[in-house]
Amino acid sequence: MSNRESVNVKNLTKIYGGREVISRFHMSVKQESIYGFLGMNGAGKTTVFKLITGLIKPLSGEIEILGMNLAENRDEILRNVGSLIDTPIFYEHLSARENLKIHLAYMGLLYSDREIEDTLDEVGLRDIGNQPVSQFSFGMRQRLGIARAMIHKPRLLILDEPVNGLDPMGIRQMRSLFLNLVKNRGMTIILSSHILSEIEHIADMIGVIAGGSLIEEVSLQSIAKRFPDGLEDYFFKIMTGGKEYGRSY
Repeated sequence: MSNRESVNVKNLTKIYGGREVISRFHMSVKQESIYGFLGMNGAGKTTVFKLITGLIKPLSGEIEILGMNLAENRDEILRNVGSLIDTPIFYEHLSARENLKIHLAYMGLLYSDREIEDTLDEVGLRDIGNQPVSQFSFGMRQRLGIARAMIHKPRLLILDEPVNGLDPMGIRQMRSLFLNLVKNRGMTIILSSHILSEIEHIADMIGVIAGGSLIEEVSLQSIAKRFPDGLEDYFFKIMTGGKEYGRSY
């Protein structure tokens, strides 16, 4: 993990319908690391992801991605970012291969059939043949969404609940893939997940959002020292203030 930052967000604010949904939010993500972004449903995780990928604009605040200001260098930044946010949308009548080819052509990138095959293999979709995406299960769509996010070899991956819909074997495959992308390709990954055990297996840093604000940003190593029972215990206690009542996350 580098000491340089891939993402640096300061005092980010976003208002919807007169309500402040993101409030003075900050985030710092080191290069070549995995950042686990946690929060309850509705806390603002997806909104933050949309803000730092330029899909929506903040009311105020600064967003620096890969050393560049997002407002001034959006196109250059997005060429180096891959993302899976919300439910991925594809050309339903086309195969996974054809969808990836269209994505690469849209980005103006040269590619080989081997690169597409290797990427499909990495996400567990090599043997789907010419099957149209309309016949894919939800888990297969998630795999294809991850493939599309990473196929152009971005420096930063932003993944919103990437293992939703995957079976235990698929979750384990994605775990290995994410670790490999960081270790062997130098990528940085920010991901959210409600499966806290998976975050615990791969993350270097944890950021917790509540009510649109970051309430803590801490290393997983530090959490392990403070909470011997693990990340789930940490998250439960930080969300409830240590009160002992039913877990609803």
